[in-house]
Amino acid sequence: MGYIEIIILYCLKQLNGERTIYSIFHLLNGKKSSQTLQDAHFFSLKKYFRILEPLTRDNFDQIFNTILEKKLVETCGEQRFLLTTAGEDYLLNYPQPHYINGWKYQPYTLLVWERLSLLIQVTSNFTFQETKYIPIQKNTEVHNWLKNFLKSCSIPKKNLGKILYTELMYCLEQAKDINPAVLVFRFTGYQQIGFTSTQAARMLNKDSVQYHLEFINILHYLIQIVENDPTRFKVLSSLIMNLEQSNSLTLSSRKTWLLLNQGFSLEEIASIRNLKISTIEDHLVEFALNIKDFSINKFVEEEIQMKILEISREKVTKQLKVIRNSLKTASYFQIRLVLAKYGDRKWS
Repeated sequence: MGYIEIIILYCLKQLNGERTIYSIFHLLNGKKSSQTLQDAHFFSLKKYFRILEPLTRDNFDQIFNTILEKKLVETCGEQRFLLTTAGEDYLLNYPQPHYINGWKYQPYTLLVWERLSLLIQVTSNFTFQETKYIPIQKNTEVHNWLKNFLKSCSIPKKNLGKILYTELMYCLEQAKDINPAVLVFRFTGYQQIGFTSTQAARMLNKDSVQYHLEFINILHYLIQIVENDPTRFKVLSSLIMNLEQSNSLTLSSRKTWLLLNQGFSLEEIASIRNLKISTIEDHLVEFALNIKDFSINKFVEEEIQMKILEISREKVTKQLKVIRNSLKTASYFQIRLVLAKYGDRKWS
């Protein structure tokens, strides 16, 4: 059983029949629609956001058809599915990728890989005193990053390779459920060209999707372990230096944020920006999702907040219509806002 099937089953379990199967496809692709972003939060699926951008709908359909043929899921509505007992058993018996965190790391995973692969190549050639070779990475920003690192690094160039090797070995030995070959086969070094992802997948007898997920899993693991203890890794810590943290708010919502903090009402902001009130409400939902200390009390009375959460918990649902039918005094916007603020909390 590959990671992708396990991930889809896990997502279906979290969605509990409340979204169509294609909401998972959009999640894996990293679609930046308000619905997909909210789903990632509401159903605690942020770790799988954007981890399979190259996945096509046809490929997704093929994978899901395999899951259907194995009778791991059953239909519960149009394009909606629940896990069967066999599907539940699969989730218990097969591990999910342990380290993947798409929401946090995917915005700069490729950059970390480009830095690491060029650093490996350069330090390897330093070790053998080779100066004539073609850099494996063409990204000018990555080249500039490496030049700056080498200028500021106090470690003698001839020792860099040994220290980098020691740090990598330590990291990979600490990991669970990881095959180092998935990463190591890709490295280019002294008189040796690394495999492409296709070649590495073939060498390891894996399909392209499984290989991609294992590769992302290892990179996210490396980022995580170095991020948690940067002083331990004198060389690897350079990979996560000066990374441009992606702003979770869209440009439009940031403009609304500025006006909101100046004391303007939602109606005034909509008028000033010549936008629909529903668009401004979408921005507030973004704030609730992404800004930890953002208070929604001004927009939803605390008593209404509690009632929305109680209904959501009792009916085990995050469907707006179901909650609205049980609580006519709350608007759809208020329900969205409360679920955005508190909807991903674990129910006890």
